[in-house]
Amino acid sequence: MNAGQLRSPSGGDSLPDQHERLEPGQILDQFRLEERLHQGGMANLWRVTRIDGIDPELPLLMKVPRIKGGEDPASIVGFEVEQMLMPRLSGPHVPRFVARGDWTRRAYIVMERLPGESLRPRLDDAPLPVDEIAQIGIKVAVALQALHRQHVVHLDVKPSNIMFRETGEAVLVDYGLSRHDQLPDLLEEEFSLPMGTGPYMSPEQVQFIRKDPRSDLFALGVMLYHLATGERPFGQPSSVAGLRKRLYIDPVPPLALRPDLPPWLQEVILHCLEVKPEGRYQSAAQLALDLQNPDSITLTARATRLRTSGIMKRVKRWFFAVGAEPVVKRSSSEQLARSPIVLAAVDVEGATEGLLSQLKEAVGRVLEMEPGARLACVSVMKTARIGMDELTDEQGRSHHVKQLVALKHWARPISQSLKLEDGRITFHVLEAPDPATALIEFAAKMGVDHIVMGARHSSALRRYLGSVSARVVAESDCSVTVVRDSRRRFA
Repeated sequence: MNAGQLRSPSGGDSLPDQHERLEPGQILDQFRLEERLHQGGMANLWRVTRIDGIDPELPLLMKVPRIKGGEDPASIVGFEVEQMLMPRLSGPHVPRFVARGDWTRRAYIVMERLPGESLRPRLDDAPLPVDEIAQIGIKVAVALQALHRQHVVHLDVKPSNIMFRETGEAVLVDYGLSRHDQLPDLLEEEFSLPMGTGPYMSPEQVQFIRKDPRSDLFALGVMLYHLATGERPFGQPSSVAGLRKRLYIDPVPPLALRPDLPPWLQEVILHCLEVKPEGRYQSAAQLALDLQNPDSITLTARATRLRTSGIMKRVKRWFFAVGAEPVVKRSSSEQLARSPIVLAAVDVEGATEGLLSQLKEAVGRVLEMEPGARLACVSVMKTARIGMDELTDEQGRSHHVKQLVALKHWARPISQSLKLEDGRITFHVLEAPDPATALIEFAAKMGVDHIVMGARHSSALRRYLGSVSARVVAESDCSVTVVRDSRRRFA
């Protein structure tokens, strides 16, 4: 097998085709595709039936990522996040997870199919009656409280991600941007841009903080504001500069747009929309309690406000937003519980089969000595410094997905022999013009304890320019093991 060539699970040499057009009647594993229900920019949704006879009464939905070539890498990582996170969720406020497909064959998620539409169409009828707004708020807050108790922050709460069961409970869907306290945050590790849906993002999300459950309460406040007034409190920003305005500019008070709104509802909405998380409700349960008992709400100056903050307060907030980015440190208990992180840097396209095999053995030995370690498998897709890169191969397949699949093929024997479950092994395809810099920066950002990587045979050109492995050894702050095809190892 040549360097970079993939071997399919069945033993052939062809790459599993993630681009293959799906058709009704087609069978993926134990599921038959019946009808495509939705074609989105990131994924297609299919109504499917199970052909193995298990739980035949449960209606099923299959979510399949759209791999067109040239897609945002964050959408691929987000689908991996959802595949990793959903099996850990339970209860009436999340779709029941059924199965998932591996990227090495065909990526998908099968889950319970909920009847009806999302909350999104109700925005077209806003402003809604106060009683309906309160009931929606209660149901979503109860769902968020249940989610937060499972160590998950949703981070993309919006009407299109909220559905309702026939029994009335709110159900939160789409976990591609979510964060689980007990799982690696792949999005934070691989990207350095705010993640979320612009109108609903909390100030701390704009500042790259993804671990605060109060971010979901801010998003719920945005939604309640829209349902109450027919307007978005922060518009629909399309740039980071536009997103950052919510750090220092207050929304127009709902009463200024809808004079008949009861002061208690404005109090609740503006309480959710406080810039600093400590100024908001501290839990979704507290918010639900207030919405259920409006007569017991303590009204503050927020309740009757008709104007936004004055210029001096805006300027003060602006200076704070510019000069003081939030810093989140691990608690002492988190630090003590932290397991070492081993990074396997794998050149899936350029390395020889012998070097890939030697690297696999070396990584396995390191993990055997560190039974609680997490393994991060990293490949760098080199991009041009100037000009446009080809995002697909001759068959129209995404280079990013090809490297991701190759990386998972390489790691499969390690994962199987050491029984590494979700969260203990993760996969990262970085796109960068300089592989050494990308690996060094990624390792520093993740707090990697040990890098294991391969080195190609020496040559006059590589000695002159400097090798990737030499730079990683010289510039990394952690231990580095370099493996050569000659079976010599240098630490």
